Formats: sequence, C-alpha cells, structure tokens
Amino acid sequence: MEVVLREVRHPDLDTFFALMQDPEAVRMAAFTPEDPGDRARFDAHWERVLRTDGVHRTVVADGVVAGHAAVYGPPGEREVTYWIDRAFWGRGVATSALRALLLLVPERPLHARAAADNAGSLRVLAKCGFTVTGRDSGFAHARGGETEELLLRLDG
Repeated sequence: MEVVLREVRHPDLDTFFALMQDPEAVRMAAFTPEDPGDRARFDAHWERVLRTDGVHRTVVADGVVAGHAAVYGPPGEREVTYWIDRAFWGRGVATSALRALLLLVPERPLHARAAADNAGSLRVLAKCGFTVTGRDSGFAHARGGETEELLLRLDG
C-alpha cells in the first residue's frame, strides 16, 4: 500500500471530522474533545492548529485520505500525533505515515502519548523508535473517566 503525506487541504477537514464520529476509534484514542460531534468546535480547533508552526499533514493511502499526522508544540517538547481511519488499521498505514513524518521533522527529541491499553498505537510508536519513558493519567472524555497513558520519547 502506498502511503504519502501531503499538506492539509480544506476538504480534508470533512474527512477528519467524519473519522472522529467512529465510536470505536474515539474510545481507543481516549483523549479526544469532550464532544467529537461538535463541528463548530472542530472547525475552530483546526483553524487554530493550521496557524501554528507545527507540521500538519494529511495521510493518503492508495489515493484515499486515510487520516492525519502532526508534530506540534514548543521546541524541546514537540509531540507527535496521528489519527488513522479504522478501515486502515492493521495495514501498516499509521507506521508508514509516522515514519514519513519523522523524516519531515528531523528535530529530536520528539514525544508521544498513548492510552496504556492502545496496543496498536503503542506498536506503531515502538516500530518508529519511540521508547516508554513514564506513565501518567488524565481525564479521557471518550471514556468518561481517568485513563492511564504511557509517555514516550524518540531521541537522536
């Protein structure tokens, strides 16, 4: 499967919003907006995001928009994030997208977080060289309560 990253285009936002309506994906991600169905809040969020100095890309798999990937945050604390359509889970799309993103953003260290029970995302991060550096917990809207998360880091 060919996976490429490209600049985010305005029509991609419709797809990104639709992906956040998948209850299983939202639960797996855990740390989501309080109301993932609030389109106005979603649009306002992406308007702010695209004005930052972060690196935000649309993930395209075999010509289909499959999600998004980004690096954001202040220097020295930059973090990776990604969201991949559940139809592409288990097919290497997230790993390929993250590897491509890491080539675009050579600065290190980079950080990541994932719900401790999100085995798929933790596997992707490990394949891309991230190592677990700690644990934390926070309120996860998608689960309605405190959820343990693992903190990860990618050096040099």
